[in-house]
Amino acid sequence: MTSEARLRNLGDQPSQTPEFDYIIVGAGSAGCVLANRLSEDGKNSVLLLEAGPKDTNLWIHVPLGYGKLFKEKSVNWMYQTEPEPGLDGRTVFQPRGKVLGGSSSINGLLYVRGQHEDYDRWRQHGNSGWGYDDVLPYFKKAENQQRGADDFHGVGGPQPVSDLGHPDPLSAAFIAAAAETGIPVNPDFNGASQEGAGFFQTTTRRGRRASTAVAYLRPAKARKNLHVETSALAQRVVFDGRRAVAVVYRQAGVLRGARARKEIIVSGGAYNSPQLLQLSGVGPADLLRRHGIGVVLDAPGVGHDLQDHLQVRVVMRCAKRITLNDIVNHPVRRIMAGAQYAAFRTGPLSIAAGTSGAFFKTSPRLATPDIQIHFLPFSTDKMGEKLHSFSGFSASVCQLRPESRGSLRIGSADPSAPPEIRINYLSTEVDRAANVEGLKILRKILRAPALSSYVVEEVDPGAKVSTDEELLDYCRRRGSTIYHPTSTCRMGSDALAVVDQRLRLRGIEGLRVVDASIMPDLVSGNTNAAVIMIAEKASDMILQDAR
Repeated sequence: MTSEARLRNLGDQPSQTPEFDYIIVGAGSAGCVLANRLSEDGKNSVLLLEAGPKDTNLWIHVPLGYGKLFKEKSVNWMYQTEPEPGLDGRTVFQPRGKVLGGSSSINGLLYVRGQHEDYDRWRQHGNSGWGYDDVLPYFKKAENQQRGADDFHGVGGPQPVSDLGHPDPLSAAFIAAAAETGIPVNPDFNGASQEGAGFFQTTTRRGRRASTAVAYLRPAKARKNLHVETSALAQRVVFDGRRAVAVVYRQAGVLRGARARKEIIVSGGAYNSPQLLQLSGVGPADLLRRHGIGVVLDAPGVGHDLQDHLQVRVVMRCAKRITLNDIVNHPVRRIMAGAQYAAFRTGPLSIAAGTSGAFFKTSPRLATPDIQIHFLPFSTDKMGEKLHSFSGFSASVCQLRPESRGSLRIGSADPSAPPEIRINYLSTEVDRAANVEGLKILRKILRAPALSSYVVEEVDPGAKVSTDEELLDYCRRRGSTIYHPTSTCRMGSDALAVVDQRLRLRGIEGLRVVDASIMPDLVSGNTNAAVIMIAEKASDMILQDAR
């Protein structure tokens, strides 16, 4: 069936189908950047499709509101993995943003770029133009750094990057404790070197979340050449032979179509981008045929190489009633915190999902840190659930460069059905050893003198867990995601690579993928800053290639 006939099946005549120069599918961390940059000079018409609603939920804009949005179906895909063999067969909750701003509207707000070596590794694997020196200008272009410009940071960009608005004694004591164990103090994890302990910076502006919907899309929405459609779930990309020509989407129960004169850019993230490609006939041929989908391109790499960061948390009982637990569980203090935020945009409601932290090596043989610590002045059994009734704080171990690889596969031909997610956490010996060693080093930090006046006891895993075998068992029982899925449409030139170094889908014309799914492998840290950089760089490439 031709592309014309497919669009006629929607009940529209092809002449009545709206046309745009560019169609962007997904208004998340990457899509909002693309929408701004591609429409910036007024010459290109751009359609931005978002499956979720506008970002009007109050809690999106309050930094601590990520806890309220963790299981909020109206703005969250709320995916689950298949049973994970390395985690005792448990399924793992996978929150992803379904709203303008995508996951940048519901994430933990930390601004961490990763290590210089991450990007040099991408380049060394054949992706020219993606080394650290190549991508640094795009990090700086995006950034409006509160501390001012220097060799590593920019000012005047759309994305605000701010210092912690609510420093607390526990977070400062963690940095001091890390220094007592030999981890140097580092005032800038995104500067010359990542290694060390310090305070995180956040994607906030004056105490409010600065998602890409706020930072990039909002300033551009008044442009006549930019059209934004929300609650518009993409059903498939339409092809004319091997060229992408249109997108079919469902909005308010009605199937609609839009044509692209130049390119279609898929920016649904590491889960929804490969899902849409597979639904459209681009993916592993046997999988597509099994679900009755016609094969446009047999691309076995689509949905392959899924990677994510595992986190394993340690919970401490605090000797002083200074934790967020104490504020949330006390009606008067809770009201006072709300009033402080409403009046000044400061206080406990302004904190991110990590106040201070550390990056360190579990072995002297390693060239760069392989573990990240997120420290939090509160504690809970699971993120998004009620805080503990006792005074508590927590810190989590995150292995930065896991070897474990998983997959993303559609479970049916229904675009509204969740995909099958298999991450295969802890499937290699390197990953198991790194998590165990990371926990051992974290415990040393939490027992250091600088924290001693704050610590009553370790609640979880507790003194009963001490040997390497017991620590690994704890990782299997309690480990969970830290919400950084990547690499399911990865960039490269090998047989399983999905996009080339200019993010064009290999074997297809008029189609690019721009989001975390194109990462050749995980960056060593939180992923949002890297995705914004990828979209900034992709915008330049798209406009250059159109000349």
